[in-house]
Amino acid sequence: MFLICGIAAARAQDKPSFKFNHLAIFVMDLKQSSRFYTEVLGLDTIPEPFHDGKHVWLNTGCGGAFHIISGSEKKKDYYVGNHLCLSTSNMDAVKDRLQQNKIKWRNAQGQAGQTTTRPDGILQIWIDDPDGYHIEINNDYK
Repeated sequence: MFLICGIAAARAQDKPSFKFNHLAIFVMDLKQSSRFYTEVLGLDTIPEPFHDGKHVWLNTGCGGAFHIISGSEKKKDYYVGNHLCLSTSNMDAVKDRLQQNKIKWRNAQGQAGQTTTRPDGILQIWIDDPDGYHIEINNDYK
């Protein structure tokens, strides 16, 4: 009996564990994208090791980061299922910031200015960044 438990415990220890580290996107205009994520959405910058003017790193909370990298040559179309999701403690303040910056939002069905209520009661809106990356913003903030 002890031998079997010892083997199971050893196998469990061999299994690697993971935590989210970062998401990176490739953009055409680093200054424009950086302004969008810092001034419009309000994400804070964090130190990046390159210091080459081609990278901006942003804090997404809980030890995660969002990296913006310049060098994309053209805007692309992206599948909406591939998106960044940010949770907020104040959806009304986010909508106000978006409106002040003339950023339009939509619900999950694409209806302009509307909010989706998921089956679990979480509210969400969708926006696009300057390069066309899709962003879900929801109130699942804990």
